[in-house]
Amino acid sequence: MLDQELNEREKSILRSIVQQFILTASPVGSRYIVKKYDIGFSPATVRNIMSDLEESGFINHPHTSAGRVPTDKGYRFYVDSLMDIPSLNQEEKGIIKKSFSTQIEETDDLFRLASKLMSQITRQIACVTYPKLDRGVLQKIQLVSLSSTRLLIVLSIKSGLVKTITLEVKTDIKESQLNYVESLLNERLSGLTFDEIRKSFKERFSDVSDEQKPIIRIFVDSVDKIFVDSKKDERVYITGAKHVLTQPEFENPEKFQGVIELIEDKDIIIHILEKRDKNADDVIISIGRENKNIKLDEYSFVSKEYNYGETSGTLGIIGPKRMEYSKVVAIVDYIAKMLSEMLKQDK
Repeated sequence: MLDQELNEREKSILRSIVQQFILTASPVGSRYIVKKYDIGFSPATVRNIMSDLEESGFINHPHTSAGRVPTDKGYRFYVDSLMDIPSLNQEEKGIIKKSFSTQIEETDDLFRLASKLMSQITRQIACVTYPKLDRGVLQKIQLVSLSSTRLLIVLSIKSGLVKTITLEVKTDIKESQLNYVESLLNERLSGLTFDEIRKSFKERFSDVSDEQKPIIRIFVDSVDKIFVDSKKDERVYITGAKHVLTQPEFENPEKFQGVIELIEDKDIIIHILEKRDKNADDVIISIGRENKNIKLDEYSFVSKEYNYGETSGTLGIIGPKRMEYSKVVAIVDYIAKMLSEMLKQDK
């Protein structure tokens, strides 16, 4: 039985199994489906259909129970073809709009707010990655001497982001040298992306005078450190661990430990959230083994990019595969749009 060959009866039973399992986290039996969903079939007919669905890999049953649970394939068919159209009610929209309408001074606070709102409404783990700077256009560089051996570099990105980095220097730098080099850097680098700067920096400054070479040499040696994203653990906001730990899936101590390890391993989360089709503007859902990491077999990720000028970041929800996909998709989509709009106003 191919996915596209599911008939209406099979779709109805699969939808009922997924929806009921989402609600209860308990295997679903044929008699319960007949009672709960009034589908017009006898328990025997439902059992036969469930048997066909199981044979085709859409559902399976734990050895301790006669009921069935959805497989990754079953969840995939459900989110692609069977779930309700994602939508938010007016109360939820009102909460989100009101939260974003409060006075927020710092851009970082917007990212934290978006993460907090998603986790509060979905009761799952929410994540927001910091905008990727590779595509950010440099607006201005400022050089500040902190001491005779320490130099502060302030990078202002066109979208409004600011990155600072402190470097150790081996020779004393005169104020006049610093001012000249700052002017030269702005003249030759402003308007370029970080990626372009890293690839062409040495060539762009091959003609500097001997007097300025010591400072330029600092940039040549550290270009991959200066014009690059921040450390990964500084690039993601994660909230809502307390919510997901109340889910029935994590009553098992081993699974409880697994979700704690996942939350602490931010590299895995960032990798999944950023592993998107660069041309995709839609909400992306990855389920269980689709994540291609054994630590993520029991989770689904729902994510969407938000825009910040020329740069972008990703926000999303991580939770058990038994999540309420329609609601989660609607929330991720709405908050991504709201965040993009707020960042646009903040520029």
